Amino acid sequence: MSNIAFPPIAFQLASIEAVRPVFLIVMGVFLMLIAWRLAKTSSCWTGRVLVSGAFMLGFGYAILLPLYEAGIIEPISRSGRYHGSPASAHAWQAVKMIVMNFGWLTFGLGLAMHAKLLQSPQRAKAQTSPLASHESIA
Repeated sequence: MSNIAFPPIAFQLASIEAVRPVFLIVMGVFLMLIAWRLAKTSSCWTGRVLVSGAFMLGFGYAILLPLYEAGIIEPISRSGRYHGSPASAHAWQAVKMIVMNFGWLTFGLGLAMHAKLLQSPQRAKAQTSPLASHESIA
């Protein structure tokens, strides 16, 4: 039983490098679905902020990062050698950084608004009894 030979393709399909893009796509779609469900039960602006952050993160996780993993978008090279244009590599890096960072910022802000963490606490008004007509103030 110990001499079963697995073909090399089985190891490639089960490797971390092969599973990572799938995980990123599932994570991006999951974030969008969770935000969509939360937005149904929240107010107008809270839902908009939450969904916009989730869509930016979904674009980053489900499209941009798997394209980086597949080698379709060229990452920034430390040595300065590029197969394509260095300007496009830097532009895609800027898009990735803006989408991911601003996406997490707006998604977190939307979650905080949904949890009502940013509202000021309501003070209870002090109960004052009105003065009777025969009582004097002095």
